[in-house]
Amino acid sequence: MKFIISGKNVEVTDALRQRCIKKLGKLEKFFSPDTDVHVTLSVQKNRQIVEVTIHFNGSVLRAEVENDDMYAAIDKSVDVLEGQIRKNKTRLQKKLHEYAFRNEEKVEDSNEIEEEYKVVRTKRFTIKPMDIEEAILQMNLLGHEFFVFINADTNKVNVVYKRKNGDYGLIEPEF
Repeated sequence: MKFIISGKNVEVTDALRQRCIKKLGKLEKFFSPDTDVHVTLSVQKNRQIVEVTIHFNGSVLRAEVENDDMYAAIDKSVDVLEGQIRKNKTRLQKKLHEYAFRNEEKVEDSNEIEEEYKVVRTKRFTIKPMDIEEAILQMNLLGHEFFVFINADTNKVNVVYKRKNGDYGLIEPEF
């Protein structure tokens, strides 16, 4: 795996870099050698935040962990990613390289059972062109965490969503 490690409001020391490579390197058995692992270490007030994003075969694994200690956050991010792999083992097996799950006991945990994705409700609604600010207003008025709309500027379907930290995000399609 190729590691791309960056820092926001924090200097990425050799010790932090080596800890990321050592801990996240444990996931190497699941990915091909040319897989990119993006790690962003950041500090906001008293929060130490580690964001790990792994792109592979058109899919994305992502973990965002905050802790008082940066090293503990790095360790926890590995646990989160391993949990995602374990929980979705069968689905990921089709996307990860062929020998990733050859040794089943490495990822099998008898307490975790893969759950089915089951759609329990379908909702239909008309979407109209609006600007991003209006979409955020509509989302807040509805009390939802996200809102789908047609962006009046681009005439494409977009999604605005509320982030954990209270800010807003925008998802734009790219073809």
